[in-house]
Amino acid sequence: MYYAVTIALIITMGLALARAIIGPSVYDRVLAMNMFGTKTVLLLSVIAFILGRPDFLDLALIYALINFIGVLAVLEFFQDRAARHQEENEAES
Repeated sequence: MYYAVTIALIITMGLALARAIIGPSVYDRVLAMNMFGTKTVLLLSVIAFILGRPDFLDLALIYALINFIGVLAVLEFFQDRAARHQEENEAES
């Protein structure tokens, strides 16, 4: 059962990477990478159960926190960049 879940997670991670590469906008790419990070946390959890290593769950939680903070930082960066471009365009007009 866990092996089927592992294969399904790897397939969805591949699809998330494809969306991150193809995605028409920056926000689609950020969302895809957030989904990839979430699937990584799930994959680490499943591997922890398969191998009987509960210490992997700690790694999964730490990775989830880093993923959350990283997505917020990237979104803040792009929001600030868009605001600067808008101010520059208004100043030129």
